[in-house]
Amino acid sequence: MELQKWIDKGSELIVEYAPKLVAAIVIWLIGAFVIKQLSKALKKLMFARSYDESLQKFLLNLLKWILKIVLIVVVLGTLGVETTSFAAILAAAGLAIGLALQGSLANFAGGVLIMLFKPFKIGDLIQAQGETGVVKEIQIFTTKLTGLSNREIIIPNGSLSNGNIINFTTEGTRRVDLIFGVGYDSDIKQTKEVLMKVITSNPKVLETPAPTVNVMELADSSVNFAVRPWCKAEDYWAVYFETMEQTKEALDAAGIDIPYPHSVEIQKQG
Repeated sequence: MELQKWIDKGSELIVEYAPKLVAAIVIWLIGAFVIKQLSKALKKLMFARSYDESLQKFLLNLLKWILKIVLIVVVLGTLGVETTSFAAILAAAGLAIGLALQGSLANFAGGVLIMLFKPFKIGDLIQAQGETGVVKEIQIFTTKLTGLSNREIIIPNGSLSNGNIINFTTEGTRRVDLIFGVGYDSDIKQTKEVLMKVITSNPKVLETPAPTVNVMELADSSVNFAVRPWCKAEDYWAVYFETMEQTKEALDAAGIDIPYPHSVEIQKQG
């Protein structure tokens, strides 16, 4: 009798749970197939839009884990398991993790935004968060720059994505803004000709946009000229330094005075 009781009990359980088990297996198989297809579609979409490879992997893994958790909850519900408390535990755990990693999540979100909207790319010269450098690496949480003096600069993506970013490379060309002052006795026309000759004779200076030389200011002890040559972004510092040196030599050769504070020099000597 005892054996028959167990057989009857087993039969009842099979009759009760077999349809649920079959349904759960079917749901799992269909869900796994759907997740696989969605992952493939997302991967193709990100590849077509040239998303960063590290971002592609992260987003694909994130999508898979989220969908698998949802699928597991659905399967457990199909088997008759109470999923309300399970979902509440997951939500509470997610909230606790979010609060504990608030700063890291902000940096992660910033990294995603940078990789999606691409305000700069590797190799670009940018200015952000008070730092200037060439973008060396874009990671999920931080961006690495190589500073102008070959320093490694690491900026959190959260603050980087929320601040102003100046990209000197995007347009391909840059204007070099220089100011030179000459004495009031100097001839303005002659000075403009000398300055223009200096920048137009430099092969790194572009013809278009055309360089300009204009009187900028009548200062206390000098007439200041705004000298504005254009060049390729990578030639910026070469044009800057060459123009500074060649302008001094050209003004000296033309006999054009460059004023300086004589009284300060006398005080220093005294």
